[in-house]
Amino acid sequence: MVENLQFFEAGDVPLQSGQVLRGARLAYATFGRPNAARDNTVLFPTYYTGTHRDNARLVGPGRALDPERYFIVIPNLFGNGVSSSPSHAGAQRGADFPNVTVHDNVVCHERLLREHLGIDRIALAFGWSMGAQQAYHFAALFPDRVRALLAVCGSARTSPHNWVFLEGVKAALLADCTYRDGRYDHPPHRGLEAFGRVYAGWAHSQSFFRQGLYREIGHATPGALLDAWAAEHRAWDANDLLAMLWTWQNADISQRSVYGGDLPRALRSIRARTIVMPSSTDLYFPPADSQIEVEHLPNAELRVLQSDWGHIAGGPDRNARDSAFVEQALVELLATAGPMA
Repeated sequence: MVENLQFFEAGDVPLQSGQVLRGARLAYATFGRPNAARDNTVLFPTYYTGTHRDNARLVGPGRALDPERYFIVIPNLFGNGVSSSPSHAGAQRGADFPNVTVHDNVVCHERLLREHLGIDRIALAFGWSMGAQQAYHFAALFPDRVRALLAVCGSARTSPHNWVFLEGVKAALLADCTYRDGRYDHPPHRGLEAFGRVYAGWAHSQSFFRQGLYREIGHATPGALLDAWAAEHRAWDANDLLAMLWTWQNADISQRSVYGGDLPRALRSIRARTIVMPSSTDLYFPPADSQIEVEHLPNAELRVLQSDWGHIAGGPDRNARDSAFVEQALVELLATAGPMA
């Protein structure tokens, strides 16, 4: 697929925290074109440490997200190094970057669609992991404008156990004395590598390691997989990782004055035809948490992705079998979302 990366200049964005993100730039990629009715848009936000390029793996001719039929919009999460992030935020660079919630991201997504792209309605909000959290938020914030929702390995609110998991990986990074509360002169490489090693044990399931599935992605041993995760995270900006982590930890569709923290009430506001798809072996977005959310969604189905790949099962094209299961749900939801001219 040909990349079409663009930037929406959102200006100074007031945040839920009371802070302001100055000169916000929302990076996004598009594939396909709006149809005559301008109702064939798929909003596909990025995930933690993911960018538009990663999501684009699921986009292509003949696939569920076929750019010949749909207008696919992939906004990059604030903090991911492509949209406004601590690594390049001018006066708000580094430790001075403000706290940005999922809600703040999604408000900018809506502005991008409506103000910049001329899109008032979307056929589908879809995402994996933090992308699913953003899709959930969009469907809750704009219930009359979202016809279908697919949340893969994600939640409407970050659970206490999920929050604890994230505290653990964060602690591994903060233990590096060179981090200096985000005002480092040199990247805290040891902390970044430790962050990646701890994370790898949570992202994959016990069965993934027991069955040696790491070999299917090119790693001869569990140690080799850990080395790869350490190297991947060493390349990240530490403040970018922690900015996105804060966003994840504070994800909650009910944190609006109209709901006052009442999650069931916030969930009942979602009108979209919804499939919530946890992985059977996800260690931090488990099916039990998704079941609780589905019970309060008026038009939803819990469809468990039976996989030994843990959280990674739902990632864009991580393995063919799991991707086919996700794509089948996409086909069903897009078919029921209305006619696509």
